[in-house]
Amino acid sequence: MKNIQDIISNEYASIKDVIEIIDKSAKQICLIVDKNQRLIGTVTDGDIRKGLLNNISLSESVDTISNKNPITANINNSHEQIINIFKTKKIHQIPIVNDDDILVGIELLKDIFPDESYNNSVILMVGGLGSRLRPLTNDVPKPMLKIGGKPILETIVEGFAKSGFSKIIMCTGFKSEKIQDYFKDGSKFGVNIEYIIEDKKMGTIGALTLLEKNPTEAFFVMNGDLLTNVDFKKMLDFHKSNNSKATMCVRSYDYTVPFGVVSCSNEKIESIDEKPMHNFFVNAGIYILEPECIDLIPHNEYYDITTLFQKIISMGINTTAFPLQEYWLDIGRVSEYNQANAEFKQLF
Repeated sequence: MKNIQDIISNEYASIKDVIEIIDKSAKQICLIVDKNQRLIGTVTDGDIRKGLLNNISLSESVDTISNKNPITANINNSHEQIINIFKTKKIHQIPIVNDDDILVGIELLKDIFPDESYNNSVILMVGGLGSRLRPLTNDVPKPMLKIGGKPILETIVEGFAKSGFSKIIMCTGFKSEKIQDYFKDGSKFGVNIEYIIEDKKMGTIGALTLLEKNPTEAFFVMNGDLLTNVDFKKMLDFHKSNNSKATMCVRSYDYTVPFGVVSCSNEKIESIDEKPMHNFFVNAGIYILEPECIDLIPHNEYYDITTLFQKIISMGINTTAFPLQEYWLDIGRVSEYNQANAEFKQLF
């Protein structure tokens, strides 16, 4: 049973303070206690991201997002009972309390099953031309541009491998031989790689209809020109816990109108808002889909993933947004390419 002093907080702490606690600890949870050390709530990564989607300020009390009815185990429970809770409740941490609900420790799934690996496929869309990055991409596919001394795509593959995802499919197009010659079967990088060759433009998701065999479990789809340290395991947990059929990574984007915005009623001015700032969630190019979503894609045609999401939403199928709080950069222009190289060493 693990020590808990580094992951304890009280109900009056701010959400920002709790984020710092979670980020500093490998346990990925914060335990909220009262003055008598009774467990009164927990906060996980999923609780924080749901708060972000609801535009809750990080300065607010953690009480606004905490789970006030956490699943716990008693200090007298056997090892087999603890394992059964992990299996039936599908959680990653179990706070341990005594008969008076006083917090005494925590059990972690990764300590019981340390070599965690996943059977979920990862489909990387790496067939674009990279037109906005020319002349850098005249002879090199955009995902093969080097950042931090190695291709962007290699950093993506390493990120998935580190998280336990080793089944990778690359949908290639422009200069596909350069990608295949570099990665081969993936064994050098601790993964297994298969390839789909697009002989025509198929959009951001159309190539999935060319799969020889469809995935049998939820699978990732990711653009091959992104630099991010998002935790893919957390994203998969979020997708599963929300019983989602399609999950999209989103990031916060602020836009300031460079003028005074005038609100009118007919000819009468009602208010003037000088240079207002608007906040949006924008598509971050990382997704998780359930296998049945592939059946909604027209076969062997140009099709974008945003169109697929619109279709899924119109059918009333459950879709979710996974808000990013980690580093993320779309390498679409030369300025972003230079920025990524400048930031790579510090972040990766």
